Amino acid sequence: MTPSVMAVVLFAAALHAGWNAVVKGGQDTFLTTLLVAASAALVAALVLPWLPAPARASWPYLAASSILQALYFVLVAAVYRGGDMSLAYPLMRGSAPLLVALMSLPVTGETLSEGGWAGLALLCGGVFSLVGSPSGSTKRSPRTVSLALLNAGVIAGYTLIDGVGVRLSGAAAAYTMWVFLLTAIPLLAVVAWRQPRRFIAYARQRWLPGLAGGLGTLSSYGLALWAMTQAPIPAVAALRETSIVFATLLAALVFKERIGRQRLLATGLILAGAMLLRLA
Repeated sequence: MTPSVMAVVLFAAALHAGWNAVVKGGQDTFLTTLLVAASAALVAALVLPWLPAPARASWPYLAASSILQALYFVLVAAVYRGGDMSLAYPLMRGSAPLLVALMSLPVTGETLSEGGWAGLALLCGGVFSLVGSPSGSTKRSPRTVSLALLNAGVIAGYTLIDGVGVRLSGAAAAYTMWVFLLTAIPLLAVVAWRQPRRFIAYARQRWLPGLAGGLGTLSSYGLALWAMTQAPIPAVAALRETSIVFATLLAALVFKERIGRQRLLATGLILAGAMLLRLA
C-alpha cells in the first residue's frame, strides 16, 4: 500500500468516526441515521448525472450491497440507542477486518502477507483490549454486544461485495453514489409508512448535522472503495478500522466517556497494527 493510498484510507477513517458521532449525539438515533442516509442519497442523486454509469457486471453487487447497507444503518441506530460509543464502535468496526481477511481468499483470491497478518492480529488485539478495558461509564449490555457483533458480520459482507463490485464497475465514484442512493430507498420507504410527519419535523430541526453526517459517510466509503482498487481489500478494510482511534477520542471529548490507561494502550496496539499493514 503506497503512502498516498494509506493517507486516503486514514482520512476516510476519521470521516467515518465523525458521522457515527453525529448518530450517537442525535436525540433519536434511528431518525438521525435515516437523516444521514437520506442526505447521502440526495448528494448522490445530484452527482450521478455527471458520472459515467458503472459497468453492468457490477449491478448485482450494487443490489446485494444496498440490502446489507440498509441493514447496517438500522443496526447502527439500534446499537447506539443502548450502548456507549467507546464500546459499540470498536466492537462493530474491529471485528469486521478479521472476518474480511478470513473470507477474502475464497471470495476474491486475495490474502495478506505474513507481516500483514501480524498487523491484523495486533489491530484486532487492540480492538478487543479496548472493548474489555474497565470503564465505569461503559454500558455492556448483552443486547449491545450481540447487535454490534451482528453488524460486524454485515460490515464484512458488504465490504467484500463492494470490493469486488467496485473493481468490476470501472467507475468507483459512480458505484459509490449508486450504493448510497439505493440504500436509502428501503429506509425512507419504512419511515414514510410508519412515521412520516415525525421524520419531517425531525429533519427540519436536525438537517445540518444530518447533512454533515451524510457527506461524511458518502465521502468515507467512497474513498475506501477507491482505495480497494489500488490495494488489497483485506489491507484496506483493516486500515480503515483505525477509525476506532478517532471514535475513542470523540467518545472522550464529546460524550465524556472515561478512557483509562488500558484503553490508551489498546489504541497503541491498533496504531502499531496499522503501521505493520502499511509496511506489509
